[in-house]
Amino acid sequence: MKVLIADDDRVLSHMLATRLRALGWAIDLAGDAMQTVMFAMRGQPDVIVLDIQMPGGTGIDALRKLKASVKTAQIPVVVVSGSVAPEEEAAIVGLGAARFVRKPVDGDALHEILREVTSAASSPGPAATR
Repeated sequence: MKVLIADDDRVLSHMLATRLRALGWAIDLAGDAMQTVMFAMRGQPDVIVLDIQMPGGTGIDALRKLKASVKTAQIPVVVVSGSVAPEEEAAIVGLGAARFVRKPVDGDALHEILREVTSAASSPGPAATR
């Protein structure tokens, strides 16, 4: 499984990448919103971990673009931030995020969340009935 970690905090990105690689994930890193969208369209990750505050546009801008494109709309996005008011969390999920996680992010907890959202994304929908 491949995860795209999109965060301009290089220390946090590399810490999460190291932990997730040790757990078997393939990792791509993006440092700004535009790069995130470009990498997602090109690399088709299984899941994206997306920070809100980044250069080149916000994580919200990137989330909207990802969900508007047929190439990336199905990719689950886990939004992470330490600077979002609690009432904004529901709005972020309403824009298409699979989950919202408050920073600081624990690598093991994030691993479990990524497993959950990728499982849900790959599960077939309800069978059609006649």
